[in-house]
Parts: sequence; C-alpha cells; structure tokens
Amino acid sequence: MSKKTNGQELQEKLTWKFPHIAKDAPQQMEKASKFCEGYKEFLNGGKTERECVRLAVRMLKKAGYKPFDPKASYEPGDKVYYVNREKSVIATTFGKKPLTDGLRINGAHIDSPRLDLKPNPVYEKEDIAYFKTHYYGGIRKYQWGTIPLAMHGVIVKKDGEKVEISIGEKEGDPVFCVTDLLPHLAAKQNDRKLAEGIKGEELNIVVGSVPFQDEDVKEPVKLLALQILNEMYGITEHDFYRAEIEMIPAHKAADVGFDRSMVGAYGQDDRVCAYTALLAEIETKKPARTTVTILADKEEIGSNGNTGLDSDYVLHYIEDLADQAGVKARDVLRNSLCLSSDVNAAYDPTFSDVYEARNSSYINKGCVLTKYTGARGKSGSNDASAETMAKVIGIMDSEGVYWQAGELGAVDAGGGGTIAKFVAGMDVDTVDLGVPILSMHAPFELASKLDVYNTYKAFKAFYK
Repeated sequence: MSKKTNGQELQEKLTWKFPHIAKDAPQQMEKASKFCEGYKEFLNGGKTERECVRLAVRMLKKAGYKPFDPKASYEPGDKVYYVNREKSVIATTFGKKPLTDGLRINGAHIDSPRLDLKPNPVYEKEDIAYFKTHYYGGIRKYQWGTIPLAMHGVIVKKDGEKVEISIGEKEGDPVFCVTDLLPHLAAKQNDRKLAEGIKGEELNIVVGSVPFQDEDVKEPVKLLALQILNEMYGITEHDFYRAEIEMIPAHKAADVGFDRSMVGAYGQDDRVCAYTALLAEIETKKPARTTVTILADKEEIGSNGNTGLDSDYVLHYIEDLADQAGVKARDVLRNSLCLSSDVNAAYDPTFSDVYEARNSSYINKGCVLTKYTGARGKSGSNDASAETMAKVIGIMDSEGVYWQAGELGAVDAGGGGTIAKFVAGMDVDTVDLGVPILSMHAPFELASKLDVYNTYKAFKAFYK
C-alpha cells in the first residue's frame, strides 16, 4: 500500500463523513435484524395511541414497574409509571444522584397521521354506505385512496360502558377503503394540483353496499351497516358522538428489500422512537440520574390538549417527583437534559431537490441529531445550544453509537416541529434525536434496521 501524502493525512485529520454502518460495522446487521422483530410486533400491536399505552403498560408491569404514588418514597432502582387519560404514559427509574442534579428526560410521541371519523360519520349515497372523515395530522391525501383500512377506537355508551373497536386486523376481517377514479375518467381530476388529487371531503370510506330488506326504510344500506355494528358492539348511531374512531392502514409491519435491511410499516413516526425509548427505559437498572420516559399524544397536531406536551401534565409529574424529594421543581428542571425523540426525513435520491445533501440524514448511518427543526428561519423551533450538542454527542461517542446530524430538508423547502420546544420551555436543555425515515407520514414508511438499533443504543447510553 502506498504511503499517504501529507495532504491525504491532513484531510483525514481535519474532515469528517458519517460512515455507512453496514460497511463500518457489518456485525451489527444480525443484532439489528433480531432487535427489529420485537419492534415489528410493537407496531402491529399498537396502531393507535390508546393501544400503544396499553401495550407499554403491559411491558412495564412485566418488567416490575408499579403505578406512581406521589405520597410514597422511592429508592434508586425503583421503577414506576403514570398513565394520563389512557393516551399517554410516563415511566421512571429512580437514580442514585439527587434529583437536583437533574433528570434524564426522553420524550417520544405515539400518535400518527390518520383518518378520524367525524362526529356524525355514517351516511348513504346511491346505495353505498360511507363514513365521513376528518384527517388528523399532516397527510398527503392522495396516498390514502384505494388502500385497505382498519377501524380502531373507543366508544363510550350512554350507560358509561366503554367499547373498544378493532375491525380489519384479524385474518378474515373485512377492511374498508377510500375510492378513487379510474384513469379513463380522470382527465379533469388530473388537472388538479397534487395536494387536491383527493380533497378532504372526498376521503369518504366505503363501509357497505347491501340494503336492509325492508322497502319502507329510507337509507337501507346505511341501516344494514349500523345493524351489523350493533350486533358486534351493541352501539347505535347516537353513540358516535361519544367516540374516538381512527381509520388506519390495515397492513402489518414487514421487511423491505431483498436484503431485508428496512422495516416498512404504518406509524413509524414516531413509534420507532417510542419503542426504542421504552425498551431502553425498561432495561435501565440503577442509573446515575432519575429517568423520565414520556410517550406522548397529539404531537402531529401541535401537541395540543391535555395529553400533548403543550400542557402541564409532564410538569406536574416532575413537580410530584420534586415534592417527594423535598426540592424545588425548577432546580430539577434547569439541571435536566432531554432528548426529544422524533424522526427526521431521510435523504431520498428520487426527490433530491428538496434536500440539502451535506446537511441531510441518510438511512444506515445511525440515529440523527437534529439541532433545530421549525420552518425556514427556524420558526417554531427549539435550537439546541452548543453545550447541549456536546453533552449528547459525548454520551453517544463514549458508547460507540453510530449517529449523524441532519436538517429537515432544504431551508426554504418546508419544515416541521416536534415536542422539543415544549420541553425546552420548561427550562430544560433539549435536542431532537431519532431515526431517519423515508416516506414520512405516508401510510407505509421505511426505516433502516441499523438506524433503529443505534437509536436504541443511544437511549441506553443516555440513561446509563
């Protein structure tokens, strides 16, 4: 091998490129693939925020976690959890250091873009029964046509009974779908802008086409659909006003590619970070600092409401921890460090014009640190400080975690937000860290198994 020139040696010393993990550490492939088998099960079992909370609680209980009691006292290594309105959950492992040394906070979200049913959803038109929907979060509406959909949710009946609904997931279940025009008749539709290829009020879901057998009944197809629902769940049309029903893709998580290097599934934004954070939390035994792992709701619509991070439920939980320790919550918060665990947009060569290649994240190069999100001039963003970046990078480097940095697209191409600004607003040093995703917010998103595995490793190192 020829000796390196002075320039080559200097270039190696002064420049940097994030390595492809499969080239740099091929031994991780098998570990990552094995790790993602559990991840795929989590995705299949938790397709809504309520289902994720139930699944998380089962995992936490199995690992020895107990419901949090604000009046109790806890020792290092003790594990507790708190459920907020069945749609968000917090888990904690108590650390050896005093609470005033700060918490290690990790916040992911478990809601995903979808089609929600309107309060009065069932109608009939020309002998077809439909559900009316209102989309939730940032979707590309045309992607939701002609794919199999499942019905998930909860209805609270007049007598207070809570009915859980799931149709379209089991073998042999019916599924539902939004129709679209055949190309032969779509000339006028083809002239629409892509964003209006299917409009919001056209996201109507077919639920039936056979009438109830009674000539004197108006809307007999609708009636038969309601009769079937009543036989299955004991509900009536009036009960939809007391419901949360989500229509989501019916497909299961699957390996993608001949090499099976990626996971394809609905809802990886942001259940990929929720699962990795939850597992890292469970596997943490006696950390130096007390952990606070948050699986939150409502991020996709701005973290609003009392189950989203733009509320005080996490602050109140931390205040309870501080009260137990006899310290001020503000002293705990200002010394804490938070990972806002959310995904970023992986560079897509097919659509390269909306990315800035030097500052994008790539699949198979590890978890991605996103210093700031927001739109254009960093509007609506938490912009992590140099000191915060140094702390988090130091933690990952010390544990051999493959990581990279990336922005959410080119400067004027768009942008987005996470929970980071809400945690930072509590006087906590915060930075975004998560998995690069291809086709983010689509009904079928792609994530690299190596990136998922290294995100889990990053969270383990963060809690250590």
